[in-house]
Amino acid sequence: MKSIALKFDKTFDFVSKDAVYGYAETMKKHNEALHNKTGKGNDFLGWVNLPSSISETELADYEATAKALQAKKIELFVVVGIGGSYLGAKAVVDALSDSFAQLKGGDKPLIVFAGQNISEDYLYELRELLKNKEYAMAVISKSGTTTEPALAFRLLKQDIEDKYGKEEAKSRIVAVTDASRGALRKLADTEGYKSYVISDDIGGRYSVLTPVGLLAIAVAGFNIRALVQGAVDMEKATGVDVPFEENLAAQYAAVRNELYKNGKLVEILVNYNPKLHFVAEWWKQLYGESEGKEGKGIFPASVDFTSDLHSMGQYIQEGERKLFETVISVASPDREVRIPTDPENLDGLNFLANKRVDEVNKMAELGTMIAHVDGGVPNMLIELPKLNEYYLGQMIYFFEKACGLSGYTLGVNPFDQPGVEAYKKNMFALLEKPGFEEETKAIKARL
Repeated sequence: MKSIALKFDKTFDFVSKDAVYGYAETMKKHNEALHNKTGKGNDFLGWVNLPSSISETELADYEATAKALQAKKIELFVVVGIGGSYLGAKAVVDALSDSFAQLKGGDKPLIVFAGQNISEDYLYELRELLKNKEYAMAVISKSGTTTEPALAFRLLKQDIEDKYGKEEAKSRIVAVTDASRGALRKLADTEGYKSYVISDDIGGRYSVLTPVGLLAIAVAGFNIRALVQGAVDMEKATGVDVPFEENLAAQYAAVRNELYKNGKLVEILVNYNPKLHFVAEWWKQLYGESEGKEGKGIFPASVDFTSDLHSMGQYIQEGERKLFETVISVASPDREVRIPTDPENLDGLNFLANKRVDEVNKMAELGTMIAHVDGGVPNMLIELPKLNEYYLGQMIYFFEKACGLSGYTLGVNPFDQPGVEAYKKNMFALLEKPGFEEETKAIKARL
């Protein structure tokens, strides 16, 4: 099989090649720290060797659960979770799905999400939809008490039991949670739900290759074995024994850190295929939550081109010169569409006649990269040979490994997220949650 490729020559007008390759020893040291578990956050490094440790028994179990749910002729599979508990699955499912699957229907369930927001309208509309659909659900939470998914699951649990009866509802609920602790583990054991374990040493944003992501991807009908195999091969290709000159994750981490040192504070992840929109959303959580701490970190942003060339393109071309771009490019699309000749040629497009639409898209991609580099925006390119499970698996692990290396290079712990708690404390105080009496008093005084 081919591999994804990384090209970063379009950064050498902004940082020197020698400086980038000068990170070789630093990256080797950080890679050893990840594998030997000697660096910051070493109790959350279960993802490092995760792909190669996934057993045939585990994969068969996920597939069997997916088939059992599909056998119930479900139309929808509701994934209840927030952050890494939904973004990884959403990224992969969207990337592999027909763009209009929700309108076309089919023999595989559609994946929908809950617990990723606290919108009353969203929950109302979802519950109304489920009244007339066959469905099942997975609830994903280590603790079972994270506000957004816990609130959604409280509502949806009642609905599914009212619709199917308590016994049948149990067979339509899967819990993905802690092995022995927490409210959701207790509920799953009490109710007898099929359940899977989120390992203590894997944080949510690194969990897409666990049952957190793999179950929903399997229910949607995609090949989780190919996804995992891609990650296994990238695990090997970015190992401690792989020299810097061949290690894509080490190179990406080095380039972005050198750009950051030279005043490039914002990284924009760019795609030219709308199916990759949620890959960027997953990537933003991975890098934002891992690196944005201690007053440090590259700000992760994203755009969908060419759509956003007609909105954000102006800023990228001529705004503050604090940006660099990383472009995800898919070498070969799955479908072929050729542009016809028009005898009248009123739109002036006959010069494109008989060309594939993808050729136009690729020239837009190349032309934009040249324009942005000329305008002071360094560019990297990640190329996937095709948009399929195998290369998505490669890319997921590539980004995860590079994130660990990049965070260590930045000098932070890439595996915690202390800042996430700040909004929760204020929210609980404002809602007068028991145990937050002093906080409630203090925040109401501020208001």
